[in-house]
Amino acid sequence: MRGKWWAPAGFAAAALVLAACGSSPSSSSGSPAANSAPSAASTASPASGTTLKFTMINGKKVLTNSQGMVLYWFAPDSSTKSACTGSCLQYWPLVRGPATAGAGIHGALAVITTNGVKQVVYRGHPLYTYVADTSPGMDKGNGLNASGGLWWAMTANGAKLAMSSSSGSSSTGSTGGSTGGGGY
Repeated sequence: MRGKWWAPAGFAAAALVLAACGSSPSSSSGSPAANSAPSAASTASPASGTTLKFTMINGKKVLTNSQGMVLYWFAPDSSTKSACTGSCLQYWPLVRGPATAGAGIHGALAVITTNGVKQVVYRGHPLYTYVADTSPGMDKGNGLNASGGLWWAMTANGAKLAMSSSSGSSSTGSTGGSTGGGGY
């Protein structure tokens, strides 16, 4: 009987330590993204087991997840490897696989493994969402030069989507992108 009261106290202490570790902010690296990029808080969790569909944006069919969030491809990626790693994934969460093709999806769907996570690939492009897109149909990441390359909304045929002036997309917009090498 002696010592049994220590177990609940030990579990409570462990829970407090884990909670403190999980909620402590990381130190800023001094990168431009720390000051100009959108918050990667709760919106950074990628969709898992999503159904892909098309939504019309600027008169073009754009690939979205089941919540209507625009999906992007990253120019430096290959069909078998994601070039977005580390802090890049905080702003460009990968789309977790496997995915189901919704109506009108005719391109090949595949899955690769990125950082130990299955990532959906459409027409040879690993897919991502963008944390600054806060509602369905937004394409603020389209045309951004960030994390070492250009980001494009995924169209039905894989072509680059023309830049939208109405959605706030621009390569120098308020989302932290720049035309000179990317901030994050």
